[in-house]
Amino acid sequence: MAALAVVAATALTGGAATAKATASDDAVTAADRVLRVYNNNIENLVINNPDGTCTRVSGPDHLTSMLVDDAGRPATAGVAAPDILIVQQVRGTGQAEAYADQLSAKFGYPAGTYGAVVAWSDPEPWGSSHHCSDQSLGDLKKKQTNAIIWNTRTLSLAEGDVSKYWSAGWLKPGTAYDGGAGCTLYKPPNSDTGTTNYYKWKRTSAIAARFTIRATGTTVFAATMHLPQENRQNACAGDGYTGIGGTGIHIGADATSLMNASTIRLVGIDANRTGIAASTLGGYGMTGYGATATHSTSKIDYLFVRGSVQPSPVDHTVTGTKSNHRALYAFVTY
Repeated sequence: MAALAVVAATALTGGAATAKATASDDAVTAADRVLRVYNNNIENLVINNPDGTCTRVSGPDHLTSMLVDDAGRPATAGVAAPDILIVQQVRGTGQAEAYADQLSAKFGYPAGTYGAVVAWSDPEPWGSSHHCSDQSLGDLKKKQTNAIIWNTRTLSLAEGDVSKYWSAGWLKPGTAYDGGAGCTLYKPPNSDTGTTNYYKWKRTSAIAARFTIRATGTTVFAATMHLPQENRQNACAGDGYTGIGGTGIHIGADATSLMNASTIRLVGIDANRTGIAASTLGGYGMTGYGATATHSTSKIDYLFVRGSVQPSPVDHTVTGTKSNHRALYAFVTY
């Protein structure tokens, strides 16, 4: 099974989907030069309810609840097609492709207009009920990977501009922790034992890509990360390493090379950790946006941006998102 699967591969530069972007698509006035970016853990499009039940959400319903206009309002005539969706917890290529095509249909575009990069094409299942009283819904949450979805009308992606996946840090349960001591990379052989959770580490595989805005040639770096639950109490980003600013966050070597070669930079994370400062990725020129709760009463999801971000009357947070995680967004002018 290959990592770093590219969904709708024709969306890459030189493919058939590239030909769909006509000259009129690329003609963008200065007033229209806005890169619309979202970050959300979509939870396999299954919501866990407080009473132990779960609710399945359709892709179109989730998108309608998450995408907003310039005033931060969903489901209005002012909602424009997004350019990049940084998402966590999708089942693999099949779900990512279906979700991307539903996004295309929402804005009247043909299938394949939105492409996707996923860390694992078809990750092995792990876990049992996933806290769903209906096992059929729990089964939908057993395969988990991370993805970046992009609009091929506004962005191009060259094959060499996708990073290798990199692993999150992890503190094995029962291991002593002291300022990073006991931390390791969350991948075999440093992963859960037993058949139930053996492949759980795959949900934390992070990936990144470097896009080019068709209208201007501006380069855009985007990364998606999902850190393990253990990061909430014990920050880990690798062997004896607590991560950037002691947050558990780190960026892989291949991704760092792509980031350093990009003008606009975007990092979306379900960090499973509260209190991560907006300045945490300041060393890379990025600032965090959105300070309100994203998961119940806690803020554990983060969107960091290097670029000129438009003000948001709702603190860049979409409270009505149909997921256990509220989406974050940033509209970046270029």
